[in-house]
Amino acid sequence: MNSETTKVLVESACNEWGPIEYIALREAKVAFESDSRISRQWRPLRFHSQPEFDAADEEYQSFEALIRATGSNVILLEGHEVLTLDSIYPRDALIVAPQGLVLCEMGRPSRSNEPKLNAAELVSLGFPVLGEISRPGTLEGGDFIWLDERHAAVGSGPRTNQEGISQLRYLLGNDIDLHVVPLPEPEHPEDVFHLMSMISPLDKDLALIYRPLMPEDFMAWLISLGIAFVEVPEDEYLPMGCNVLATGPRQVIMLDRLPETKRKLEQAGCSVTTYKGDEISRKGEGGPTCLTRPLVRRRS
Repeated sequence: MNSETTKVLVESACNEWGPIEYIALREAKVAFESDSRISRQWRPLRFHSQPEFDAADEEYQSFEALIRATGSNVILLEGHEVLTLDSIYPRDALIVAPQGLVLCEMGRPSRSNEPKLNAAELVSLGFPVLGEISRPGTLEGGDFIWLDERHAAVGSGPRTNQEGISQLRYLLGNDIDLHVVPLPEPEHPEDVFHLMSMISPLDKDLALIYRPLMPEDFMAWLISLGIAFVEVPEDEYLPMGCNVLATGPRQVIMLDRLPETKRKLEQAGCSVTTYKGDEISRKGEGGPTCLTRPLVRRRS
């Protein structure tokens, strides 16, 4: 990309549902590395159970094939000895703005090396850097969503604090209406709960939500932007029914075995593709948005 990257990034759509032109992934065989790494890390990182390396690799190759089938240009991130199993979820390390990448300051200290390592690879391909969040601020990419060129939302909770949000607001500039959403505390301080745990944009006027956790003022703000909702049923929330990746307007990749959510999405006019993610998603609580870092979305 190089010389064209800045131009492409500036012209990229600021949303979470436009067709993906460039996307970064870190494959399971790279992030998990070996059975030995998995064995050492899965308990401290609070995975629900120990991933099986070969099964995870097989699942990931199938997931990656779905991404490539959309026509996206895939950038495969490298591994590093200082990274953990969580590095399979590159969404959280970076935020993408028209002016460049924002390097996050991870709320989970074990992930602190990811932003700079991921950004360094992308900078080498020509992606510019807008800025970075620094302590005492914390910010993770799963807590941020674009709604359109003028509106974005950020979650304030266990992984993203007010200082991090203040730094992000400064970097994005005064033209962006950044709505701050208070998030509930997880049962354990090391457990993950991001803004995208309860909302996934699907199109300019549609989002998938888990209503019981959505603050009323956030709902009202989204409605004022003309956004309607598809609601995840209670029994499909914990299996990550709310975490879906839009690869285009109403074009969705989601985990398998979520039949009611899938039915509701299709009823709302979405085309839904499912993947098996027992090893790469459910054990580490990272769905398809977590597994990906869209970098450039085409205006549709």
